[in-house]
Amino acid sequence: MQSPTYLHDLLASTLFTEGLDGDMDLWALGFSAIWIKGADLDALAPIYQLDLSTRTPCYLNEILDQNIDDESLWIAEVGDWISIVPATAEREHLLSITAGGREAFGLSMDISNRDYLHYARDGRLVTSFSPSQPELRFGDAPYALDHLMDGLRFQISADDVFDDRVDREESVSSALALIGRFTGTDIAADWFEAQHSCISPTS
Repeated sequence: MQSPTYLHDLLASTLFTEGLDGDMDLWALGFSAIWIKGADLDALAPIYQLDLSTRTPCYLNEILDQNIDDESLWIAEVGDWISIVPATAEREHLLSITAGGREAFGLSMDISNRDYLHYARDGRLVTSFSPSQPELRFGDAPYALDHLMDGLRFQISADDVFDDRVDREESVSSALALIGRFTGTDIAADWFEAQHSCISPTS
């Protein structure tokens, strides 16, 4: 049986190389990614200042070093969706890039233990919530993704809960699984483990 934290653990183990501090995690490092539908790379290149002539094959486990060296971004194309890592996942940015019929997910975590999942479409925020505290939701249709959440657990357990706990790693795994269900893709095989591209910024 697959661990409920499988996708979180896979993402963390893929990003972090042996040279990093053993205490490093997705929150300490900071993680932010987007998935966009309705735009090709030519349209996204000026938004993210991508020099498409620098495009080279790249696995996700190589992007941290590449990004530190020259601020390269990992660009993954699966079906109708393009993912960019790292990329700002702030609500205002998602509203901007989805104007004109596009849609996008943004997922982020930071050193203050905050995590956010935003889904925007056509320049409007559909739903937004913290995977670890999903009871507070925002957007035009806060419960629009509920039909895809069967079997997923987000709300982290209180400190006095010892059996069948939901920890933040499971809530992030659930958020990633939700994105996979919506995009119709396998988050592990199609995104995290597959070879895609690194693209350097324009000079």
